[in-house]
Order: sequence, then C-alpha cells, then structure tokens
Amino acid sequence: MRADTVVLAAGPERPQALGRALALFANFFFIILAYYQVKAASRSLLIEYGGAEALPYAWVYSALTLVVAIAGYHVIVAKFERVRVVLGSLLVFAGLLVLFRTVFTPRDLSSATAFYVFVDLFSVVLVEQFWSLTDSVSSSEEGRRSFWFVGTGGLVGGVLGGLLASRLVQPDMPFHTPDLLYVCAALLLVVWALNYAMYRAGVYAEVHEAPIREAGDWRVMFRNRYLVLIALLLCCSQLAQPVVEYQFLDMAEREYVALDPRTAFISQFLSLLGLVSIAVNVVVTPLVHRLFGAIGGLLLQPLVLAASSGLFWLSPSLWTAGAMKIGDRGLSYSINRASKELLYIPVDPVLTYQAKAWIDMVGYRLFKGIGSGLILLALKLLPAASVAVDLAWLTIAICTVWALTVAQVAIAYRAVLARA
Repeated sequence: MRADTVVLAAGPERPQALGRALALFANFFFIILAYYQVKAASRSLLIEYGGAEALPYAWVYSALTLVVAIAGYHVIVAKFERVRVVLGSLLVFAGLLVLFRTVFTPRDLSSATAFYVFVDLFSVVLVEQFWSLTDSVSSSEEGRRSFWFVGTGGLVGGVLGGLLASRLVQPDMPFHTPDLLYVCAALLLVVWALNYAMYRAGVYAEVHEAPIREAGDWRVMFRNRYLVLIALLLCCSQLAQPVVEYQFLDMAEREYVALDPRTAFISQFLSLLGLVSIAVNVVVTPLVHRLFGAIGGLLLQPLVLAASSGLFWLSPSLWTAGAMKIGDRGLSYSINRASKELLYIPVDPVLTYQAKAWIDMVGYRLFKGIGSGLILLALKLLPAASVAVDLAWLTIAICTVWALTVAQVAIAYRAVLARA
C-alpha cells in the first residue's frame, strides 16, 4: 500500500456523496475565508512601504520561490500520508502567521515583500493540497456532479472573507491591518479541526490510487501542438494578469493614502470580484457554453478585457481600473477556467496529466513572472506617472494575440474531437 493512501479502518464507513460534498464545501470555504484575511493586507502593506512600483519585483520573487517550494512540497507529499501533510502544514502556516505578526511585523519594504511572498506560497499550497485530496477521494462521476458545488465554497469564502477583513479594519474596530494575521491564524486552526474531524469521519478515505500531483514532463508540451496552444492561452492570461493588477493597485494607492482604508477598500473589492465570479459561473457560463461551446467561453475574457482596457486608457480612474480587474479575474475564475477544463476532455488521460501538471503548476508562475518583467521594463522606459495608463496598450496587444490563439485552438479542438 502506498504511503499516501488513507486506510479505511482509520475512521467510520465512508459518508455518502452528499455529506462528503458538504464537508468539502465547508473545508474550501474556510480555507479561502482565512486566505482573504491576508490577501488584501499583503498587497496594502507592500504598497505602504514600497509603492505600486514594488509590486512587480514581489511577483518575480514570488514566482521563483513558488517553483522551488512546490517542488519540495511534492517530495514531502510523496513520503507522507496526504492527510498528515495537510494537518501539519495548517499548523505550520498558522504558527508562521503569528510569528510574522509578533516578531517580523512588516515595517519596511523587505519585510513587506517577504510577507507578500509568504502569503502567495501559503495560498498556493493550501489550495493545491485541498484539490489533491478532493481528487483522490472522489470518483470521476462524483466529481462531475459535485465539483462545481465544492468549488463554489471557495467563491463564497472569498466574498465573505473580503467583507470580514474590511469590517475588522474599520475605525470603530480595535483591529488594524497587521492584526488580520492573527485572524487568519485563528481561522486556519478552524480548518485544522475541520480536516481532522473529516479524517476521523472517513471523508478522506480514498476511492482509488490517485497519482500525486507533481510537475509534469515539460517535453510532452512540444510533442503535441494542441497542448502547446493550450499553454499559450495560459501564457496570454498570465501575461495580462500582473499588468492589470499593477494598474488597479496603482490607482488604489493614489485614491487611498492611509493603510487601513486601503486594506478595507481592497477587501471590499475582492468580495465584489467573488460575487461577479459566482454570477458568471451560475448564469453566463452555462448559457455561453450552450450557444457557443468551449471556444466561445475562451474568447469572452480577452474581448471584455481589451474593451475595459480601452475604457481605462480613455478615462483612467480607480473605477475603470476596477472594471479591468473584474474583466480579468472575474472571468478567469469562472467561465475561462470552466472552458479551459473542457479542452482537456478529448485528450489521452495520461498525456493530459503530464501536460496539465506542468501548465498549471509551473507554467502558471513562469508566465506571470514574465508579465512582471514587462512591467519592470515599462517602469524603466516610461514616465512613472503615466506607466499605469500607458500599460493599457500592452494589455490590448496581449488580448489581440490571446484572441488569435483562441482561433487556432478552435481549429485544433475540432480536429482532436474528430479523432476522439
């Protein structure tokens, strides 16, 4: 028996599918609820000590750290039982959050950057290990029926997490932005207790020997044109994401000079972003897929993002930057993700696993690092006061290449479906 297989005898009989889906929904809800206590805080603190110009450097550092850290994380997962790794990592992250708050409270650019990178790492590991466990305890049929519901738990957690963080840093509350680290640590202990209870109840009894998620063989990518095109879609998305994030946070810095009001605004906006994602997931995605299929779903994001970028260039403000942000992340977390997953269905499962692991785990961060490099180049070549606005042309150019790539994917997708 593999080391990462949970023995059925360790707990009672496996609960029914509905009970398991509800437990996983609650688990993902609390993970994202905890993360959103520090997501806005990490960005607001970095702006406080380094300005918006510090953001692309932090993204590059984060990408490099994540590639190394995730490789080490998968070595640990390969040697120890999955549930024990989850429980251990939750305690480690909770302890590190308390340590950051009491000893290394961000008070300069270096500590704020280190905290930002830590939050990025913490979010990736918790979400990755959640889906890794969820994959291994769910059959394919159960996943098709319930994963949309389980994933919605994270979206709801994001909405309520942003509202909670915003409320806690209001003037009439005794909390300030750094104190949100304590709140996040406390919520991680709730997640720990929930995971332990789920383990004892048999929720984590595996239904099959699921392969451990690890970085796939990157050479697979270049032997299959269809997979290369899928990787290019991700490349366009991740090149645009840091550019839009920089533009939005630069405008937030100009509008909100004080730390706590800025943290409150970013938290509230993240809640709005979650509501948009839920609405698109429930209403727009099924309709677009029914009328235009997966390709129509893939084309929507670059078209909306290009249009909102043009609006931002014509009328630069926090609200037009917010429209860009919603056009980017609001659609990425909903219809774009659902459409992208449909592209993998007609591909050989083994080939899909090898390529998807590289695209989602390594390529995701590599491409975002390249996008951050483009911002740094713009900061060197353009006047600092106009960089955020002028970057709209870069986003429009990326969206143009993105849309052309979708057209190529459409041709390849039809061919793959025909062969399948």
